[in-house]
Amino acid sequence: MPDDAVHLAAPVPDVLGEPWVQRRMTLRPSADYDGHAEAVLVHQREPVNRRAVLYLHGFTDYFFQAAHAERWVAAGFDFYALDLRTNGRAVGERTRSGDVRDLRHHDEEIDAALRAIRADGHDQVVLLGHSTGGLVAVGWADRHPGEVDAIVLNSPWFDHNGPWVERVVLTLLVRLLARWLPSVVVGHLREHYGRHLHASTGGAWDYDLAWKAFAGFPMRAGTFASVRREQARLARGLAVDVPVLLCCSTRSGSPSDPTPEELRGTDCVLDVRHMVARAPLVGPDVTVVQVEGGIHDLALTDAPAREEYERAAIEWATARLSRGPARP
Repeated sequence: MPDDAVHLAAPVPDVLGEPWVQRRMTLRPSADYDGHAEAVLVHQREPVNRRAVLYLHGFTDYFFQAAHAERWVAAGFDFYALDLRTNGRAVGERTRSGDVRDLRHHDEEIDAALRAIRADGHDQVVLLGHSTGGLVAVGWADRHPGEVDAIVLNSPWFDHNGPWVERVVLTLLVRLLARWLPSVVVGHLREHYGRHLHASTGGAWDYDLAWKAFAGFPMRAGTFASVRREQARLARGLAVDVPVLLCCSTRSGSPSDPTPEELRGTDCVLDVRHMVARAPLVGPDVTVVQVEGGIHDLALTDAPAREEYERAAIEWATARLSRGPARP
């Protein structure tokens, strides 16, 4: 194997417990990551279906939504998830959490994960991206035509949710700063959404706060500049050649000072109007479903909104994959 090839380790037990396992992925050496970069592929121990989902998480996030994954498994899809470089299980002693210099760097681990999924015998693959993972998914698919069979987006980060001065002036300044000091911190997330989710502060979900903190990882210049570049590329129009389903809430709440009602039933992180407006720019075959009462991560929304999202996504994927032949 060449020295710069991606190495995927053998499965070992995962923090989610049986039947989940993880496979550590050693990526090509890169000066952007102190010469060391890893990602982690998570899946159930034995593949049983011919169809599969590959999940990409959002910014300052990782895969822990096992209950959501089980809905896909029950519908005939094996479920795989990537903890992308510098995130979640892939955070190491030398890692600055969330410090990704270019979202296109994730192409490497997505490509390697798909090779592993195909090697497991899966004929059809759905790429499922949440928030930043949704932006990564459509950018990757535009650069890699024909390599997945469908895409599902869960509240994708298609534009910056902020005032004009941030969207224009700050973007230009951060782009300049990122050329010289890409790891400089330029922002932080607010804690309201994270505190609403986590069991320790009254929420319904238990996850590792070291990997998904209330205030998240700091937003660094290189990461923000790359996000804005990919969003600008989307605004000019992509040519994703597979069917796409975009799911989001019907409303957005205040990102800076949301009310309890907004936290329970709106997207308090991103503006859903951006998602809907830019959906047609992804490709020629895009379906939009808005979920009443949905929050930013629709998979973590209270029932029945969560069930509505899961039903819509799984039924759409099943129907669209059934229309055409499996890819070789």
